Amino acid sequence: MRVMTIIKATAASEAGQMPSSELLNDMGKFNAELVAAGVLVAGDGLKPSKHGVRITFDPDGSTKVLDGPFAETKELVSGFWILEVADMDEAVAWIRRVPNTDGEHAQIEIRPIFGAEDFDMTPEQVEAEKQLFERAAEQHGG
Repeated sequence: MRVMTIIKATAASEAGQMPSSELLNDMGKFNAELVAAGVLVAGDGLKPSKHGVRITFDPDGSTKVLDGPFAETKELVSGFWILEVADMDEAVAWIRRVPNTDGEHAQIEIRPIFGAEDFDMTPEQVEAEKQLFERAAEQHGG
């Protein structure tokens, strides 16, 4: 099963404060463990919301674009990992090991990712989606 681990933003991450060198080293080691175990699919940190935009889709088909920063830090994301694990217990076990060298109060949410099997898709739709994502991975060196 694939899961997305969503690292919640903090006041420090939203202010653009970078992690300490010690935490960066510890996170590098943790990421290497994820790779060695064969569970890391992707992961990255995100810049503060002041660098982003939020797009709202209205029922009438119109859209609104709101430039960051966004007010509610507790609703923001500062990073993520996508993991391929056996089950939610394995995901929890990995994420409980995330280094917190800087001692920040932090939260990480883990959510299962839908797969094609979760939708009522025809075999043709499944194959078309598979090919599309394979093409995208090739374009980005994956």
